[in-house]
Amino acid sequence: MSRRRVRQIVISALAVGTLLGGAFVGAAQAGGRARPRPVTAGSDYLALGDSVSFGYREAANLPTPDYPDAASFVGYPEDVADALGVQVANAACPGETSASFLTAPVQSNGCENSPGGGPGYRTSYPLHVSYRGTQLSYALRYLKGHPDTRLVTLMIGANDGFLCEETTKDGCASELPAVLKQVKANVTTILTVVRDEARYKGQIVIVNYYSLDYSSAADNASSLGLNQAMDSAAKPFGVTVADGYGTFEKAAAQVGGNSCTAGLLTTLTTGGCGVHPSVGGQALLALAVEQAIAR
Repeated sequence: MSRRRVRQIVISALAVGTLLGGAFVGAAQAGGRARPRPVTAGSDYLALGDSVSFGYREAANLPTPDYPDAASFVGYPEDVADALGVQVANAACPGETSASFLTAPVQSNGCENSPGGGPGYRTSYPLHVSYRGTQLSYALRYLKGHPDTRLVTLMIGANDGFLCEETTKDGCASELPAVLKQVKANVTTILTVVRDEARYKGQIVIVNYYSLDYSSAADNASSLGLNQAMDSAAKPFGVTVADGYGTFEKAAAQVGGNSCTAGLLTTLTTGGCGVHPSVGGQALLALAVEQAIAR
């Protein structure tokens, strides 16, 4: 089934469920900034983030992922670009943390390196765009070299939590507040570079994470805490927020709140679901972004 057909099905399902009205939360432009230029067909779009933005699928997902072919992975940035007719540069890296986004060679959760000491995804396989150095350094070069960029999206921080869970004795129970504080500080640094060093005046959309299971208070708290860290850090920079959390929640509510059962996550041959969005889940995130921007 084509991406466009999947998108049409998702939009129809949302309309029937009356989910589009109020499903997306856009933060008002902050800091007294002038209204940015609208996103128009033919303009440039820079997507930043981790495996969700990349469109990553687990090895046990069917069809079997072709990791050497980056073009075979489709995330919400590609869906947004297809819908709006913009040129996307998707710099996202699977396993990127907010710290590895800024500085090399700090520990990532599988981008440049892996917690177990092995190579990272980027070491073994191509990304959607090729670059040396950190994702932030690429963003700075890209924005300076593409003055017609009208949209930047950022979704980062989940791997900070995953890395903490994997490397602490208590599964990050006691360390989580410090992790969220660090995510907030790193997002502030990222957006300071984007706004001040790159002198980017266009639209920035922060894409919020979803919950794997909305019937689980623990899952919800983890996602909401991470989203709050991102959103609060980004607020002074004149951003809007794409409510990925709310869109998944409304879709999953039809099946008791489970994002896996709702078909929003990758289905694994080993049973159950992965943690990454399915094609339909990516389409929902793309719709959230599209609703958050000015055109």
